[in-house]
Amino acid sequence: MNPKAIQHLRRKLAADQAVYGIWVTLESASITEMAVALGLDWVIIDAEHGHLDWHDVLEHLRTTVRSSTVVLVRLAELNCGLIKRALDIGADGVVIPWIETPEQLEQAVAFSKYPPQGIRGCGGERATGWGTRLAEHVDYANDHVLVVPIVESVKGSENIEQLCQVPGVEIFYQGPADFSSTAGYAGQWEGPGIAEKVVAITNTIRAAGKNCGVIATGPENLTLRQEQGFRMIGLGLDASLLLRSIRNMLAAAGQDREVNTLFEI
Repeated sequence: MNPKAIQHLRRKLAADQAVYGIWVTLESASITEMAVALGLDWVIIDAEHGHLDWHDVLEHLRTTVRSSTVVLVRLAELNCGLIKRALDIGADGVVIPWIETPEQLEQAVAFSKYPPQGIRGCGGERATGWGTRLAEHVDYANDHVLVVPIVESVKGSENIEQLCQVPGVEIFYQGPADFSSTAGYAGQWEGPGIAEKVVAITNTIRAAGKNCGVIATGPENLTLRQEQGFRMIGLGLDASLLLRSIRNMLAAAGQDREVNTLFEI
């Protein structure tokens, strides 16, 4: 955990400034190292989808040591063991998918905090200096850990006001694609009516004094998201940013093409 980086992020958000980062889905720690070198505010390591294992996650975390970049781990599910492991190896916080009820969110916060505020167990790993700085870490961890739920379903959207009342949560993220899927528009980033609901959710979150994040789909969309009140804006996934750059260069060469997932020649 890097309290100085977390405090820096919080100061920018408190000043109503947007904070920018990327979602990491590829195994090379050089990606996160580049994000740190560019001074991005945050990185989310995606351990929900894709193929990253705990060794990959650890290597990404290591590149952020003594930097001003906050590093979060998106976990596969709301699970005490997964949360504990991510925090023990040094994450500044966790991103929890598919949060729909206040009870789920309260549980996520409890799993992320040491007693008496929570039920996180003490471990002799990186976060505690391999056990040598345990008391020091426990002293500040509860005040600094970031628990970021993703609201990505119709049910979650219906409970957004109650979710915003859960203590210990200051940032929410939205997942328009899964939200669209639960509304009957699978495969669409924002199905019919979803764009308006996403904005309404953001307005509710901001009215509660919290901040909201989302992944931008491109430069124009990034500007739109700023105007809509999003403050934790993802510049994209590492793979999508790479593909976009390659396709832009191919287009300049008159060779633009779609990604071939069927391996047709």
